[in-house]
Amino acid sequence: MPEFLTTEWLDSLKEKLNTDSQYAEIAKNWEGDVNLKIDPGNTLSEPVTIYFDLWHGKCRSAYFIENGNLKEAAFALNGKYDDYIRILTGDLHPMQAMLTRKLNVKGNMALLMRNVPTVLDFVRCAQEVTEISE
Repeated sequence: MPEFLTTEWLDSLKEKLNTDSQYAEIAKNWEGDVNLKIDPGNTLSEPVTIYFDLWHGKCRSAYFIENGNLKEAAFALNGKYDDYIRILTGDLHPMQAMLTRKLNVKGNMALLMRNVPTVLDFVRCAQEVTEISE
């Protein structure tokens, strides 16, 4: 498994989202792109932002935002590196992270709350392709 926040990791996650039949079924009605901003912490010294174009159970594109060329997205999640790691290792439930503001969410919260299974399955896919090295 590739290490978190590498190009190989992002490519693996995109492939997983596009080939996982469970994700395809759960996210079949999802329409919305997402920016994940990861603030420095532990081994991460600079902030990282990732863009995901998620549409009806597929990931149409996924890439690191470079030079501040942030694309407007339906949702933006911002949190500390350590909290993302806790989510990926299963030590912090993603919805708990959002509701306690460990992950700050911008976007339609009502839509997000109606689609909790999609959020959770996205995280499952990320967990299955991520190696955490500390």
